[in-house]
Amino acid sequence: MCCVQKGPKHGPAPIPEEGKWVKAKKIEDISGFTHGIGWCAPQQGACKLSLNVKDGIIQEALVETIGCSGMTHSAAMAGEILIGKTLLEALNTDLVCDAINTAMRELFLQIVYGRTQSAFSEGGLTIGAGLEDLGKGLRSQVGTIYSTLAKGPRYLEMAEGYIKHIYLDKDDQICGYEFIHMGKFMEEIKKGTDANEALKKVTGTYGRVTEEQGAVKKIDPRHE
Repeated sequence: MCCVQKGPKHGPAPIPEEGKWVKAKKIEDISGFTHGIGWCAPQQGACKLSLNVKDGIIQEALVETIGCSGMTHSAAMAGEILIGKTLLEALNTDLVCDAINTAMRELFLQIVYGRTQSAFSEGGLTIGAGLEDLGKGLRSQVGTIYSTLAKGPRYLEMAEGYIKHIYLDKDDQICGYEFIHMGKFMEEIKKGTDANEALKKVTGTYGRVTEEQGAVKKIDPRHE
């Protein structure tokens, strides 16, 4: 067979990485911070995985799960497994739980295509950025809303924390809520603050919660 030479010598298209345009040829060319979601095979649980990758190696991992109780233990093991591995190693390592493995796959795609939160941040995000995402209380932000046709919706947990009361207007519609920031509460307890005093310090409200604002009733969402 006659050997025909290839003409154009196109390299890889550059991807945005930490404020640079990088032509990725090797796994160590890849850097970035991103997070994404994975789900398990029966689709009964999910994992939000955050990774901070520097020169192809996972320096930081934040694993947050929701679903079956076993996922929390899987996350504990995955947290030990992930750090120090290259992206390729992590992609081909059993991370214990379907949802975490799927999240790893989805994050790999984002990172190697340059679709990261730190794509245009010079130098990227420092190690520890993932933990700072949780705020000073260092707690995952979980939304838990329970509703029935007979009784309507109940807010149980919002970004701010544990919902103590929900406020209703004259039409019995939710117009505000009172919350307890559980992360800050535990910090106060660790400092030796009296529990009742700590509870007052970390309790806040959102929305319309006074009569002047139109709230006419407050109920305990777990018992009323």
